[in-house]
Amino acid sequence: MPINELMTKLGLSDLQFALVVIGVFLLLLVVIVNFRHSRARRNPSDTSSAGEHEPNLGSPLRQEPSLGESDLAANSLGAVDLELKSAKMVIDPRIDCVVTLRFNEPIQATEILTEIATWPQFRFQWAAEGLKANWIDDDTWEKIQAGSAYSELQLGIQLANRQGPIEVFELSDFFTHCQNLAEALGAQIDMPGVNAMLDGAKELDALAAQTDIQLSINILFDSTPLSWNELVTLLQARGFRLSANGRSFEFLNQQQLLFFSSEINPTEPVSQLTFLLELPLVPVAELPFEKMLAEGAAIAEAKQGRLVDDNGINLTAMAVSSIHHHIDGLYAELERGGIVAGSATAQRLFS
Repeated sequence: MPINELMTKLGLSDLQFALVVIGVFLLLLVVIVNFRHSRARRNPSDTSSAGEHEPNLGSPLRQEPSLGESDLAANSLGAVDLELKSAKMVIDPRIDCVVTLRFNEPIQATEILTEIATWPQFRFQWAAEGLKANWIDDDTWEKIQAGSAYSELQLGIQLANRQGPIEVFELSDFFTHCQNLAEALGAQIDMPGVNAMLDGAKELDALAAQTDIQLSINILFDSTPLSWNELVTLLQARGFRLSANGRSFEFLNQQQLLFFSSEINPTEPVSQLTFLLELPLVPVAELPFEKMLAEGAAIAEAKQGRLVDDNGINLTAMAVSSIHHHIDGLYAELERGGIVAGSATAQRLFS
């Protein structure tokens, strides 16, 4: 039927007919774009639209897991898996900002790992954990492992460490990557408020600043300084081991580092030996200060030395009692903040 007759039959003017044609064209265009986007999401041979919408996530090419994965994809997944395992980070809401992604259907680990393979190296430690689909224990989270499927994903980034609290631009960058990941995986996302997390980071940093204490005791060999060889023989006989740097010594109990010495010049006589204890990094049950004090006293007695504080004043029973009282207060402060001295959480916070 000619166009003029169709317009007359429908009672449309030229302008109305033109608007109808434009509307139909736009509708078809939207359908085509949505179809291509959906197809690219599922077809590894097509180019994804992530290159336009996710410029910070690297290559726009996305590959689904298969039995014949390319070496490039396999290497990327292996590198990410290795990075996550080597970090040995367990997400902890006490010191981490946690973002949760929920999937309508279980999603394969390889798809998650492929998406985060191009994430940048954030200044603060981060990790990804998944909740296994159809798992008996609904509260069991694990590192993302190839071959598993997950119903939920949580991403955590540490809020503070010894360098200070996380900054707003760093947290916003992490949130952006989480949002892009949720869009790529078709997930619902649950994110905490930026301001609340920044406030929490400042509080955590304040707690760390108050409790990040390094205790020390000094042994002075006033009368007869020791040679390096004498010192090595003495300390190794008492269970110390030489540090990797070859200039200091470590005292351990069942692979747990309790305290260590300051660096010593092997070419010069040793007139002072200093022991250092990183208080938040050692469990209370190990009694690290008591053991450090006992070793110092035994070494001083064996080599006619004396125990002194950082000002060169002899350590008295009253001074030791005061130190014990101070230590108890620091441990209590840590516990009030939900951080147990020597725990994996404390190790991360004070790193």
